[in-house]
Amino acid sequence: MKRRQTTRRQFLKTSAAAGIGFWVASSYAAEESTSPNEKIRFACVGYGSKGKEDFKDASKHGDVVAICEIDDQRLGSAGEQFPKAARFQDWREMLDEMGGSIDAVTVSTPDHNHAVIAAAAMRLGKHAFVQKPLTHNLFEARMLAQIARENKVATQMGNQFTADSNLRKLAAMVRGGALGAVNEIHIWTNRPIWPQGAPRSEEKPIPAFVHWKLFLGPAAYRPYGDNYHPYNWRGWWDFGTGSLGDMACHTMNMPFMSLDLRDPISVQAESSGHDRDFYPSRSKVTYEFAASDRHPPLTLHWYDAKQKPPRELFAGRKGEQTDSNTESEDKGKKGRPSAIFQSGALLIGEKGKLYAPGDYAEKPYEFIGVEAPENVQFVKSPGHFAEFARAVRGGEAAMSNFPDYAVPLTETVLLGNLAIWMATEPDTPSKKIQWDAQTQTSSNAPEVAQLVKYDYRPGYSL
Repeated sequence: MKRRQTTRRQFLKTSAAAGIGFWVASSYAAEESTSPNEKIRFACVGYGSKGKEDFKDASKHGDVVAICEIDDQRLGSAGEQFPKAARFQDWREMLDEMGGSIDAVTVSTPDHNHAVIAAAAMRLGKHAFVQKPLTHNLFEARMLAQIARENKVATQMGNQFTADSNLRKLAAMVRGGALGAVNEIHIWTNRPIWPQGAPRSEEKPIPAFVHWKLFLGPAAYRPYGDNYHPYNWRGWWDFGTGSLGDMACHTMNMPFMSLDLRDPISVQAESSGHDRDFYPSRSKVTYEFAASDRHPPLTLHWYDAKQKPPRELFAGRKGEQTDSNTESEDKGKKGRPSAIFQSGALLIGEKGKLYAPGDYAEKPYEFIGVEAPENVQFVKSPGHFAEFARAVRGGEAAMSNFPDYAVPLTETVLLGNLAIWMATEPDTPSKKIQWDAQTQTSSNAPEVAQLVKYDYRPGYSL
């Protein structure tokens, strides 16, 4: 088995070397130049809304040979799209039976299942593409980086706009000193757009098409109810990572790329209140970072549930442009400041500010108090999933690979949830958690250790 896997990897690398010139011109040219026997063989886990996109991307860059889904209705839909693929409800059985017939795995499940699936696949020598946030807790993230290095596999997290030219250009501008030294960042989102901050529904019969224990995976057992599957799991501590985990791997992405925002030294939050079973309906989080070679001591503020930074921070903006996703009270009122998008990032430096509206820094940006640099150099991407396929074939690593990018970003994001977990009383600041990122421990809040790493239900492990 080992020799077969090694031969297969070398075969893919040879294919990549033969077609490497095509990657610059087209995301798919190298794939199109190979014979069917040279295609990457994908096993895809999870056929929800994002999973469908990942299945489609995998099929563009190879063959989907196995599909796994705990919902038989979704599994049937996936099977109609990929009739030649083997079907499974349990990913463990899939890896046992198909381990010798796959090269890479995509994981598009609820957050709490990400790490155990990716870890098992990588330990079999399979390359791993995992949706954001990469993991459900901090320890899992660190472990996935270690496992990826040890097994020398290609990896990527599904924060797609990491490959976007607009985001990369803005990051290059900031890295090049357009704002001077940046010491303050504000990031906000309109999430949650799913139920959050409400108690569990009463126990309900498990639908015949849902394999409930497989949905639970490593999480503690609880009875089935209305507000878990197929989408509302995001609002529960046992399954999701709330608004912060869902969106910060996107909205924090450009500032992270710009300034290498890893290893915060403290985090503090306030919220609408919660019982540590469901996430609060709204929260604010403040991160502190020590000085580094990319920035001076820096503070980052996170806002969710349509909360936004203080209006005065946007003073000096140009124009009066509005759009359909802006504050209604500002629309069409001459002389009023331009409206602020319901999601975005504001970077404040010694020379000026950068306002990057939208979830992905994809909207028209605006420099405040300083001119935008010209002729900025940055590396363009062949496409997000194309980067992963290239890495599987032995080419350059994807930007959002686990060890170098996805894990540090995920750790920074998920640290905020430790503070939210402490902020149980409405509108009352939590304890400021002093954080040692190297050891993943807090000197003044040892109680958060249970959220950094926790025990799994029998049958699941890293």
